[in-house]
Amino acid sequence: MGPAEGDTIKNGAAPGDGANGADAPRRRGRRPGGTDTRAELLDAARVEFAQRGYEGATVRVIADRAGVDPAMVNHWFGGKEALFSEALQLPVNPAEVMTAIMPGDPERLGERIVGQFLTIWDQTGGGPMATILRSIASHDDAARMLREFIGNVMVKRVVAAVAPDQLDLRAGLVGSQLFGMGLVRYVLKLEPLASADHATVIGAVAPNLQRYLTGPLP
Repeated sequence: MGPAEGDTIKNGAAPGDGANGADAPRRRGRRPGGTDTRAELLDAARVEFAQRGYEGATVRVIADRAGVDPAMVNHWFGGKEALFSEALQLPVNPAEVMTAIMPGDPERLGERIVGQFLTIWDQTGGGPMATILRSIASHDDAARMLREFIGNVMVKRVVAAVAPDQLDLRAGLVGSQLFGMGLVRYVLKLEPLASADHATVIGAVAPNLQRYLTGPLP
């Protein structure tokens, strides 16, 4: 469905394509071959996200590149966020994560965040997490896309719901904690963190994450 490991940006290269796909006539409505439409939207999204980043890519231009009506993006994916997640094979659906972690005591939000991310990553064996981190390290475009998406769509949205001040700083600290944990556990596989059970990791990491979310900062 998405790019193989290390191919996040390579798949975004489409020699001969126009800059915004406008040279391809757009066909209205759903095509008879729905699976092809979905696949073509994913291919088009990878090109646009690679060229323009998450913020710069638009549903209209992605649909134009795929030759379909923009309504097809909502039909198949529910919106730009989910399309981005599937196009880059992210193991996270932002809407599902928000639904899982936001209800409840704000002072235990750190526990819910760490628990949710561990569950998501462990269910996939950590493979997608490792691929994402390697792409960030080796491709500037991948780093830019994911920085925009994770910072503005996921982390900042959660932090904004509880932060008393310094939203940008808190969002950056939360992101560094989560992805640092992912790097050590799933890419470097440093023990004992790599094989520690969820309760141990949550107990160790969540208090610091909670301070980043709601506690006093220098």
